[in-house]
Amino acid sequence: RAGCFKYEPVKGARSNDLGLEQVPQEVKEARWHRFMQRQQKNSAAQLAKKVGKRLPVLIDEAHGTSAKGRTKYDAPEIDGSVHIQSRRPLRAGEIVTVKIDRADAYDLYGSAV
Repeated sequence: RAGCFKYEPVKGARSNDLGLEQVPQEVKEARWHRFMQRQQKNSAAQLAKKVGKRLPVLIDEAHGTSAKGRTKYDAPEIDGSVHIQSRRPLRAGEIVTVKIDRADAYDLYGSAV
């Protein structure tokens, strides 16, 4: 996993006093897009390896028999989610075993077992 951000000067940072020129915004955007395109391919390949596996998932949001959660490797609001379907109602905070049925570039999809 990897993330990327476009550097912006931070108020009060000592690096602001180095007198270095900023990379032009267009260059930052182009570099960011190039990085994210490559990372999306890497992420999709890694998540595809999880299809067919059973993973423990912490439920973050539950709506009856549908829920969204994360594995122990995922940070909330940063990493992807696991979208879950279940035969029984699920509750936020619950940990359930999920059989992963499919994946996309950032998220996993599966059924509670």
